[in-house]
Amino acid sequence: MRVLGLMSGTSLDGLDMALVDLPNGEPSAFRILHAQTIEYSEDWRSKLEKAFSLPDDQIRELSKDYGVFLGEQVRKILRDWGPIDLIASHGHTIFHQPAKGITLQIGNGPEIHQITEIPVVCDFRKQDVELGGQGAPLVPIGDQILFGQFDGCLNLGGFSNISFCDETGQRLAFDITAVNIVLNELAGRLGQPYDKDGQIAGSHPIDPDLLNELDSLAFYHLPPPRSLGKEWVEEVVMPILQATALPPETLLATFTEHAAGQIGGEIRMAGLKKVLVTGGGAYNQTLMKGIEDHSHAEIIRPDDTLIQFKEALIFALLGWLRWHDRTNVLSSVTGARKDHSSGIIWK
Repeated sequence: MRVLGLMSGTSLDGLDMALVDLPNGEPSAFRILHAQTIEYSEDWRSKLEKAFSLPDDQIRELSKDYGVFLGEQVRKILRDWGPIDLIASHGHTIFHQPAKGITLQIGNGPEIHQITEIPVVCDFRKQDVELGGQGAPLVPIGDQILFGQFDGCLNLGGFSNISFCDETGQRLAFDITAVNIVLNELAGRLGQPYDKDGQIAGSHPIDPDLLNELDSLAFYHLPPPRSLGKEWVEEVVMPILQATALPPETLLATFTEHAAGQIGGEIRMAGLKKVLVTGGGAYNQTLMKGIEDHSHAEIIRPDDTLIQFKEALIFALLGWLRWHDRTNVLSSVTGARKDHSSGIIWK
């Protein structure tokens, strides 16, 4: 089955599209047939970045517009990529407040289906929140099915999250801390879209007082399951960074070390020895070295296609599982009352 996974992350790098061949009998024998990132225009980047502050009616309208955008992007690649049997769309997260029973990903399935005339699975998180779960992370079941040869899987995107099996064989996963959603904002203060290779952070000193304040945040003391959203960054992290007169270079260096310490510490405490790392942060050499130093683990960076498109790949798998009415969300990960098959199908 040829499934197209669509993923838009909080770091707003763009729309990731991965067309995956998933054999019906053995999805672990997957092949990524094509993959591409569609960079957002400044207009779309601004709309998505500010959407959480819009009134409900404007969010609904934006969701429809974004669904049309997604459908049009899919239609553009059909000629070159060949037939697509199913589209699995994560959408773009606007709100994620599971403690309040709220999670919202925009990008309407009906618009995508109407434009492409291809069945669509979307809205993967809502059902889990209704079942008392965090609605996140969803990727760990893909880690279990596709990448079980590693002790753990680490994603370094807008936020960092980790997935691994405990001593009983039960899959655990949780968000660790913010990464690119903060680092990119700090790099922007220096006129850069991001800190390429972590060069800025790696060539400036950290501030120990700021590092200590960040390491003391209450979120890090919460037991799993736990997940993060943009609201946490806006309400908790950014006020700390805005209250200091430290230069952006020092903020970048300090927050990079903070993220590396939190991530490496979780890997070390879980006793993981061999960890697969993907996401844009895998290219940040300063962050990666910091994680290795703090974790004492072998941090494995795969090929560029998997680094950049692992989440789109796994959402293709989640759509495939939902299409076959198989479990695609693990209660051990999200805290929901039961494992379940989540996602709305439009066909």
